[in-house]
Amino acid sequence: MLLKEGQRVLFQGDSVTDAGRDREDFFGLGNGYPAIISGLVGASYPGLRIEFLNRGVGGDRVKDLRERWKADCIDLSPDWISMLVGVNDCWRFYDSNDKTEPDIFERDYRYLLESVATIGASSIIMEPFFLPLRGEMESWTEDLGPKIQIIRRLAREYEAIYVPLDGIFASAATRREQGFWAEDGVHPTPEGHFLIALQWLSAMSIAI
Repeated sequence: MLLKEGQRVLFQGDSVTDAGRDREDFFGLGNGYPAIISGLVGASYPGLRIEFLNRGVGGDRVKDLRERWKADCIDLSPDWISMLVGVNDCWRFYDSNDKTEPDIFERDYRYLLESVATIGASSIIMEPFFLPLRGEMESWTEDLGPKIQIIRRLAREYEAIYVPLDGIFASAATRREQGFWAEDGVHPTPEGHFLIALQWLSAMSIAI
């Protein structure tokens, strides 16, 4: 297991991480994978006293995380930062013609990882993903694919734990229909959130 006693884990990202969390509750985790992970780790290893925080914000892109990174990450002094972000950088291009160029995406994502390194924390990077429930979503790969490649390269460079969710969800969709895992192709169902949690725990070598 990579977690150590008394450590603080911070979840960061967009609506998939936000999952309806109470912004007024410092320890509010929402109803998604962060709450599942916290519950499973806490129930299985209560003596470790791991503290989980969620600062995901629905609609955020990488640039939005950068703008709030000091208050919502650095100032919280986490030991681990788990990030799942990037699908909105793709989605806004197709629904609003607001494109995030790959070089800008890489610059801002690198800033996040560099900041994490400067405070001595470790990173868990989760791949953004979607399931093409609607025909027009098939073209999203043209934009998101290069961004995923950037994230993979940065994960190697910064020696981050990596969770390849795009491939994991694609594989899951061969076992049950896409909507079973993500109701609109982006936002996970309860089963989708549980799938993310299980992959996260596996990547962190946590046996439940």
